Amino acid sequence: MAAAALRALWDEPRAVAPAGTAWWDRALVAGLVPVTVLEAGLRTDMVWPVWQAVWALVCAATLLGRRQHPVTMLVLAYGAQTVAGVVPALAGQPYSVLNVTAVVLLLAYSLGRWASGRGVLVGSAFLLATHLLREPLYASSGASMAIGVGALMLPVALGVLTRSWASSQVRAKEAVRMRERERLARDLHDTVAHHVSGILLHARAARVRARTDPGAAAAAMDDVEGAAQRTLDDMRAMVALLRGTDEDGPGRTPPPGAGDIAMLADVHSGGPGISVSLDDDLCHLAGPVGSALYRAAQEAVTNARRHAVEPTRVAISLTRGAGTARLRVHDDGRVTPTRTRRATPAYGLAGMRERFSLLGGTVRAGPDPAGGWTVEAVVPLPAGAGRHDGEETDAGAHR
Repeated sequence: MAAAALRALWDEPRAVAPAGTAWWDRALVAGLVPVTVLEAGLRTDMVWPVWQAVWALVCAATLLGRRQHPVTMLVLAYGAQTVAGVVPALAGQPYSVLNVTAVVLLLAYSLGRWASGRGVLVGSAFLLATHLLREPLYASSGASMAIGVGALMLPVALGVLTRSWASSQVRAKEAVRMRERERLARDLHDTVAHHVSGILLHARAARVRARTDPGAAAAAMDDVEGAAQRTLDDMRAMVALLRGTDEDGPGRTPPPGAGDIAMLADVHSGGPGISVSLDDDLCHLAGPVGSALYRAAQEAVTNARRHAVEPTRVAISLTRGAGTARLRVHDDGRVTPTRTRRATPAYGLAGMRERFSLLGGTVRAGPDPAGGWTVEAVVPLPAGAGRHDGEETDAGAHR
């Protein structure tokens, strides 16, 4: 398991750092320059103050590239701090390194935050090796060396944790974006396919009637215009939703609910009659469940118009069970091998099943034993969704 973790870390790509140098890094470097000069000039225990100040300024300058080049800047800064202390020690001078060189800890954090996985491992190995080799020259005790190891590795670990958290936030946003794309794809399919199917039926009827009854053809074209206008209105509502239009602003309409299923009975010509029966408890059901029920009924009606053979009637019923809502859409069209094959891979049915699965529901579609084709969807009701009085009202009839 440890080997697998190391392999995963080794293969981890580097984090994408923002372009340029952050203003706070520039401000920090600008502030460290006078602090370095003051510390080098005022400390009475400092040997070779100019030497120490030069290497401390090198350490500070590396902060300007810590995000774009974390490993290189770490090696330069820690190397500069090491040279500043080791050379005087080899010359017999006491240990005296400027305190401002502690900025190397920020470079250690940047290593874990921005470097690639192999960069983190290589940089950490460099830190530990250099620390363990130089500390004996300063007559450091074993306890002091152990504390130093912890002080160096802690910021690296903090950088790795910050990087992991930032990556998880990005993944979460991508997941939300993907779910939203899928939801919009389903809504576009459900809305546009339904209306365009109606436009196609009305246009075919107008073409047939134009040969014998120009007046009826003109009426059918009015139906085409109405269906096109509804399609345009729905598309505008979706665009307003994508643009984040205020709920009270123009062009924004609430998503359809279960009560809107009754509008599916409004078919003027060119298709089977549609009857709708809704349980009174569910007429005001909105939110994700209400929208899913409406879209499922809409998709089932669209499929009946497209794929059913000689249908005369589509019956839609929405009833309440024990904590569930049950939608049933049945058409009396003849079932053929073509329809059976086309129903399975249809995007609309797949989207319907996905939508209901997210709500804990199920969808079944197929030939009905009594004849025709039936789509049934069952979904759990949210707590407090209406009351159950066992009454149903006829919300539509054959047209």
